[in-house]
Amino acid sequence: MEDGVLKEGFLVKRGHIVHNWKARWFILRQNTLLYYKLEGGRRVTPPKGRILLDGCTITCPCLEYENRPLLIKLKTRTSTEYFLEACSREERDSWAFEITGAIHAGQPGKVQQLHIQKNSFKLPPHISLHRIVDKMHDSSSGIRPCPNMEQGSTYKKTFLGSSLVDWLISSSFAASRLEGVTLASMLMEENFLRPVGVRSMGAIRSGDLAEQFLDDSTALYTFAESYKKKVSSKEEISLSTMELSGLVVKQGYLSKQGHKRKNWKVRRFVLRKDPAFLHYYDPSKEENRPVGGFSLRGSLVSALEDNGVPTGVKGNVQGNLFKVITKDDTHYYIQASSKAERAEWIEAIKKLT
Repeated sequence: MEDGVLKEGFLVKRGHIVHNWKARWFILRQNTLLYYKLEGGRRVTPPKGRILLDGCTITCPCLEYENRPLLIKLKTRTSTEYFLEACSREERDSWAFEITGAIHAGQPGKVQQLHIQKNSFKLPPHISLHRIVDKMHDSSSGIRPCPNMEQGSTYKKTFLGSSLVDWLISSSFAASRLEGVTLASMLMEENFLRPVGVRSMGAIRSGDLAEQFLDDSTALYTFAESYKKKVSSKEEISLSTMELSGLVVKQGYLSKQGHKRKNWKVRRFVLRKDPAFLHYYDPSKEENRPVGGFSLRGSLVSALEDNGVPTGVKGNVQGNLFKVITKDDTHYYIQASSKAERAEWIEAIKKLT
């Protein structure tokens, strides 16, 4: 990283005038969050914009967009609002923690308090679980169950474990994820919630209350009175259910060269195993459906040279590139944000080929 850079990477930003969503490269410094447009896999200078952090307030989790659960909301001193989406819950929380630290950089006591709160565990002595469940059912501010898929089956009216913890924090029932997990476990113990599917049912068998509820984007839960399961048919989704049924082992934003127009665009890549597939999603779209993907069985993955534009790469795109060649000889050209990130992706993909 450059000097003075606290964190950098891709986030998807909502536009101010036209509320479309576009991937931007963000750089966090002590007082400012800068964001850049990317062209040809490279950062375009000067910055597209800057967010002054002095006097900013941050909301995370931010649940204002139902189809974008991984948002951070920043509100500046002049009441300008910025909505930023990360590629995973861990990455969102990491950004939020670093931004919060930058906002309060001149207040060491406040920063120490934030470190303590991150791992706090101080639930009130008298908790009304009925009140929490009533609030969860609220049509305007509650948690909204929807169809979710696990291992080839679609479960109606369910929600993710991590989404419930987000909701408990956002609704001020919990101050940290540890408190949220404990509350969710209590809701299950009292039969307000029930686990759905292999992942969450397996956690129940562990017997340890602290580990029974999973703060995880692959674990499904539902209200106890509304449990229904429906096995999805191939007519319901265009992609094979088997492709998307594997366990997510890695995900993140990468740039990819298009097959027809050969232009470079940022995509959210998701690597799954059992079965091994690499899918990519358009972060500007609301729906959580891949725009493409391929089986990794029999594939080859390799780093491309960093000096000059490698063969097969269009445009003046250089550095941190790698290539995946599928079993049917389709070539995918992908660019990571650093050599370390490229090495991590290549290693993770190789394990599944």
